[in-house]
Amino acid sequence: MFETGKFLQADGCGQGGCSADPVGEPVNESNCTHDCGSCPSAQGCGSLDPKSLLEETNEFSNIKKVIAVVSGKGGVGKSLVTSLMAVSMQRRGAVCGIMDADVTGPSIPKVFGAEEMAAGSEAGIFPLQTKTGIKTISVNNLLENSTDPVLWRGPVIGGLVKQFWTDVLWGETDYLFVDMPPGTGDVALTVFQSIPVDGILVVTSPQDLVGMIVEKAVKMAKMMDVPVIGLIENMAYLKCPKCGTEIPVFGPSKTTNVAAAYGLEVLGRIPIDPKLAAACDRGMIELFEGDWLDKAVDMVEAL
Repeated sequence: MFETGKFLQADGCGQGGCSADPVGEPVNESNCTHDCGSCPSAQGCGSLDPKSLLEETNEFSNIKKVIAVVSGKGGVGKSLVTSLMAVSMQRRGAVCGIMDADVTGPSIPKVFGAEEMAAGSEAGIFPLQTKTGIKTISVNNLLENSTDPVLWRGPVIGGLVKQFWTDVLWGETDYLFVDMPPGTGDVALTVFQSIPVDGILVVTSPQDLVGMIVEKAVKMAKMMDVPVIGLIENMAYLKCPKCGTEIPVFGPSKTTNVAAAYGLEVLGRIPIDPKLAAACDRGMIELFEGDWLDKAVDMVEAL
């Protein structure tokens, strides 16, 4: 019988050279000389071979491409973009999955109406299937009460996300989208070190702080050697229901200029749409109508 607790157990951070790893002496920014050649912990910290920390999936999973949806801050719509991308790819005939890596603020079960408990066997845990066949997994599918807060420290959260990759039975999956938590903390580091991410989509908003959002995400991607596919702007405008005029609620967009500064491209602009918000609230995101992300889907298909 499958035991949920198996997937909620604490896990080490997996980074050699730190206090949680038996390999080498503890290494941190204060005592790291960045000279791997003379460092006794170099073999353990992963700096000599960034791919050395990658985890293998189980024998029942064959995931062809992994796309992470990230942002330098919260509240810009990563879960919405993740959901719309998966639905759009599924409509084109691809088999898609979503890993909800935002453990402390999971949204995917609610958006898709897939809030029941996950089942499993000795082989692993089965992802939930949405109405159109998208595979999803979230911490809320492992909790008896979905409103219970997740009061865990970073290494434990990172360990669960890693188990979503290694222990969930994803089967044949063309694209696995990872709904990342905001920022560049423990979970982001765990994902980019443990999972072979093929590219990231950066979600932004129109305000002036978009430059900071993009810069953080792009720098993180560069440090982790993961290509940035492009930017997607959420809450870009509000369309007048009477005349169809696009109203820039947050003022003129800065996204295009910021993207150009980093050699990136804006792949989609999602409006503030009451119908879209209602679809998310009712767990019916798969019924959305809109071509806002067609260009982003084209870019992901071309990877």
